[in-house]
Amino acid sequence: MLLGAADRLQAWHPADWPVAADWQPVVQAFLASEAGQRLAAFIRARLLSGATIYPPQPFRALELTPLAQVKVVIVGQDPYHGPGQAEGLAFSVAPGIRPPPSLKNIFKELAREAAAQSFGDMRSNTLPTNGSLVRWAQQGVLLLNTCLTVEEGLPASHANQGWEVLTDEIVKTVARYGDSVVFMLWGAHAQKLASWVRQAGADEHLLLTANHPSPLSALRLPKPFMGCDHFDLANAFLKGRAKAAIPWHNLGLT
Repeated sequence: MLLGAADRLQAWHPADWPVAADWQPVVQAFLASEAGQRLAAFIRARLLSGATIYPPQPFRALELTPLAQVKVVIVGQDPYHGPGQAEGLAFSVAPGIRPPPSLKNIFKELAREAAAQSFGDMRSNTLPTNGSLVRWAQQGVLLLNTCLTVEEGLPASHANQGWEVLTDEIVKTVARYGDSVVFMLWGAHAQKLASWVRQAGADEHLLLTANHPSPLSALRLPKPFMGCDHFDLANAFLKGRAKAAIPWHNLGLT
């Protein structure tokens, strides 16, 4: 994969970042708000200082997964901070980049669930080497980071600068207007958003929680990520609501 200007943010110009039509009111209200204006000033200043900021399209999740099509919400923290990694989708890396440790554990859990269900030749030791989750996003999985930009080599460098105001509103909007949505909240950071889901009503959505898939926490009690069965539980819920299941395993095994 060739790296360079194409893998990073060039300017604060949200008009150049595609967004699905039904997400536009939420995005535009944020951009016009005080929090949105503060964030714009911050990112412009960081770019002027020479900071390298990822990803090139901060609203990618809102482009690929329209509000009306959201079936599942998976919440991450902030984009990957290495060159060429971030593609604007939580836990996903750009094509050609090998999966980082948290994503590897997600794939391991998928393979474990598949093996338990006897899915053909899917084996626990056969994992995708392509870490792009674009196929999930295109089939109704909103892969949302709570912070939508980050600086190279500096995790959480854009936390508490305003993005959380927007991403909180996105989760609230899905909880209010989404139809039978599965929320997968992994780790304490993501689980702070659980209250918005609960306010929608206990029977409206499915709320699944577990530890973060990071190697530091994936096996820890009380809610290990490994063995959580979230992908099977999500599809069982969707089928019970007369919705098509997510083809989680359709990422390729090469």
